[in-house]
Amino acid sequence: MDLKRVDEIIGRYKGEEGVLIQLLLDIQNELNWIPREAITQISERLRIPKSHIYRIASFYKAMSLNPVGRHTIQICLGTACQVRGAPKILDRMEESLRIKEGETTSDMRFSLRRVNCLGCCAMGPVVVVDGNYYGKVTSAMVEDILEKYE
Repeated sequence: MDLKRVDEIIGRYKGEEGVLIQLLLDIQNELNWIPREAITQISERLRIPKSHIYRIASFYKAMSLNPVGRHTIQICLGTACQVRGAPKILDRMEESLRIKEGETTSDMRFSLRRVNCLGCCAMGPVVVVDGNYYGKVTSAMVEDILEKYE
């Protein structure tokens, strides 16, 4: 982990009020997660209690306290997607990646997440990879989707 890079990011916000969320997002974007050491560094440099930083970092879905892959795959399991076959897509994705939902591949390429609803029910079942939406997905499409992110 690059603590020097974290230090540079913190330096951009030193002396400013109300910057914790943006600071954490910047670290998340740079490192793909928010390590414990980064939280300690923020706490010491900006004099913010660690408990407050953890509370913020664990609240927002855009932040992760665990390492995540370069590509985040979200599979919608809301009602509309579920009745259209989303569980089979999740099974196929887990099989193809050799991980379970909530895990990250050993090469740190992919993280697999389930979501309750993405708000685009007419497109269901829906898979989102790095913000790119794929609608009316079938199990047969899983490999083609993954190949785009190799």
